[in-house]
Amino acid sequence: VRLRDVAEAAGVSVSTASTALSRTGRTGTTRLSQDTRRRVREAAEALGYVPSEAARALVTGAPGRIAVVVPNLRQPYFSRCAEALIEQLGARGLRSTVRVTDDDAAAELDAVMGVTTNDADGVLLCPHFLGDELMAGRTPPLPVVQMGSYPTRGLDHVPMDEFNGCLAAARHLLASGRRRIGFMARTWDDGGPRYAAYVRAHEEAGLEVDPALVVNGEDWDRCDTGLESTIGLLRSGVPFDALMCINDAVALGVLRALLSVGRRVPEDVAVTGFDNTTEGEFAWPALTTVDPGTVAMASAAVDVLVARLEGRDPGPVGPAPTRLVVRDSSL
Repeated sequence: VRLRDVAEAAGVSVSTASTALSRTGRTGTTRLSQDTRRRVREAAEALGYVPSEAARALVTGAPGRIAVVVPNLRQPYFSRCAEALIEQLGARGLRSTVRVTDDDAAAELDAVMGVTTNDADGVLLCPHFLGDELMAGRTPPLPVVQMGSYPTRGLDHVPMDEFNGCLAAARHLLASGRRRIGFMARTWDDGGPRYAAYVRAHEEAGLEVDPALVVNGEDWDRCDTGLESTIGLLRSGVPFDALMCINDAVALGVLRALLSVGRRVPEDVAVTGFDNTTEGEFAWPALTTVDPGTVAMASAAVDVLVARLEGRDPGPVGPAPTRLVVRDSSL
């Protein structure tokens, strides 16, 4: 039940309903009559409405609390997402609390369903596992906005344009004359949008993907995956002149493996990442990568959550624009 529902039932505005449900029945210089307060509270009780600290904060100026949920903080992308979300919440006068799910699907579901976020009035989530199957038709007890990943039925979603970002990276490698481009590392059955972009770019160039150049990885949030996968590819003897990495963390491991065996980057092997992390910028050589628009996504996610807290429908949200950042690793 939303505050807007209570306001409509009582025949008042959303801000008046919020004021009526406050402890004092006033907000700033606004005072309400006893009759108005009574009608709003009776409507709230009849509908089963539970006041939200965060929604009230948007009217009164008092800080509310929003849970920022990420799978881990070791992956630079997720730590940057958490930072961006916290900054955007702070700019709107909302407090934040961080929950780390330790790459556990059950913990992710618990955060969405309020089990581990019962001290918050809303959830901003960067998921690893959340989806229709995991939710199984459940309805969260509080507003939830999902940032990146695949959309989940019934939840607000701010998408990342993974496909076009990776398409730009793959086209860049092909335009530089590379023809034996490895994909590091495929982690799903279908490879997801990043792998689909890799395939599309080859098709555009009239090339077929060599399955021997598609390397699977166990954990795409660790540099170890890039290191181990590259060592395996080198030992296989399969020739390659570029490695397109699923993210910057994998790419950093790839750079370490190549340089340790004397492969020059980019002269012998060009390397690209995805996420535009600070670690990639200061790697040697500096990493070509895709900026996924993290700050723009975070801003949009907070806008959607604020709309829900205020009882408004935020409407559909398009993906943030991606940007190819070309550096020394692929020149």
